[in-house]
Amino acid sequence: MNILLLGSGGREHAIAEKISQSPLCKQLFIAPGNAGTSQTGTNVFFNILDFATIEKFVLENDIQLVVVGPEEPLVRGVVDYFKSTTTLQKVLIIGPSLEGAKLEGSKDYAKAFMQRNSIPTASYKTFNRNEILEAENFLKTLKPPFVLKADGLAAGKGVIIPQTLEDAIQALKEILGTSKFGTAGDKIVIEEFLPGIELSIFVLTDGKDYIILPEAKDYKRIGDNDIGPNTGGMGAVSPVPFAGKEFFKKVEEQIIIPTVDGLKRESIDYCGFIFIGLMNVKGNPFVIEYNVRMGDPETEVVFPRIDSDVVELFVKAAKGELKNTVVQINPQTALTVVMVSGGYPGDFEKGKEIVFKNKLEGSLVYHAGTKEHAGRIVTNGGRVLAVTSFGKNIQEARKKSYDQIDEINFENAFFRKDIGLDLL
Repeated sequence: MNILLLGSGGREHAIAEKISQSPLCKQLFIAPGNAGTSQTGTNVFFNILDFATIEKFVLENDIQLVVVGPEEPLVRGVVDYFKSTTTLQKVLIIGPSLEGAKLEGSKDYAKAFMQRNSIPTASYKTFNRNEILEAENFLKTLKPPFVLKADGLAAGKGVIIPQTLEDAIQALKEILGTSKFGTAGDKIVIEEFLPGIELSIFVLTDGKDYIILPEAKDYKRIGDNDIGPNTGGMGAVSPVPFAGKEFFKKVEEQIIIPTVDGLKRESIDYCGFIFIGLMNVKGNPFVIEYNVRMGDPETEVVFPRIDSDVVELFVKAAKGELKNTVVQINPQTALTVVMVSGGYPGDFEKGKEIVFKNKLEGSLVYHAGTKEHAGRIVTNGGRVLAVTSFGKNIQEARKKSYDQIDEINFENAFFRKDIGLDLL
C-alpha cells in the first residue's frame, strides 16, 4: 500500500524507518520530512495544516494509509476532515478525532476526563485570564514547589514548576497577564506537585482495544543533572528499570483500561496513540498528562524495540481490529542521546554542515532538525539528531551511543553527557 506520514522530526524518522521495513509498504511519502526520512521514502513539501492540500496529495497518489506524527494537525481536526470528506472516507488514518485530541490540546479537558473516569492524578484547579486573584489565593493553599500549566499547546514549554510562592505568582501573571504563551495561556491549570520519578507509557488503540508499546524515560532539561530550562527532550531510555511487573499491573488496571473505557463510554472517536506521562510516586502511578501522538525523543527508543510489522499494527488499529493482537518487543535496552544546536532551547543558528564519519554497528542515527542543501546535510532546527543504540544493559547502550556521537560533527554541537546514569 501507499502510505503518507505527516511530520518532520526524529519521531517521524523513527516511524518512517519501521514503516519502510514492512512488506505491506509499497511507497512511503513523508511530509515534509527531513534529510533522514529521505533515505526511507520520498519527502514531499507541503503544509501539513492545509487539509485540502493533504486531500489532493492523497487522491493523486492513491494513498491508502495516513499516519499523523505531530499533535497540531490532530488538535486542528485532520481526522474529522478525513471522516467528513466523501473522497477520503475509505483512507485509513492513524490519529484521534478533534474531540479525542483535546486530551492533549487542553490540559483542563484532560484533567476533567481523568476526574470523571477515576484515573489517579494530582488535584488541580483551572483559572482564566479574569481570575488572577483567585488563582493567587489557590496557590497560597498549596505547598511548594508549584505546578503551573498553560491550558493549550505550547510546543512543550507550557509547564512551569516554581520553587517559591513569589515565583509562582510571577509565573501566573506572565501566563495569564502578559500572554507569555499566547492563546495557549488563555486558561491555566494549577496542580499539586507530585514527588517521584517520571516515565512515559505508550498505547496504540482502535478505540475499543489496545496494545501496550515499550515504555521510556526521557530527559527534558538542557543540562546534565537536570539543570537549566526545559527542552523538547535531550535523550531517552527504554525499558525503564524501576517499572516492574507489579507497577505495570497498576498502570494497566488503574490508568490504561479506565482511559480506553472512558473514551468508549463518552463516545469519543479515538484511533491512534495515547502517550501517558506518569509519575511513579512510591510505587503508585499518577497521570501527569496525556499526549495524543508518540513522544519525541521517546519514539527513537520505543519504535526500534518493536519487532512486529508496524504497518500491520496500524492497519488493524484503523480498521478496529486490534483485539487479541500481540506485539513482539526486543528485550534489549535502547538508549538515545539528542545532539542539539548550540544555544538551544534559546536562540541558535541553522545551516551548519553535519559531517558523519563512521557508522557504528548497533547504532541508529535519527534525523530531526536537518535538511539537504547543495548536496550536503545541514542543521535546520534546535534538536538536530537522535543517536540511538542497543545494548544488553544501559551501560552498553550508553557507551555505543556516545561512541557514535564521537563520529558526528557540526559546529556548536551540544549534548548531555549523563543520559541513563540516574537509572544505573
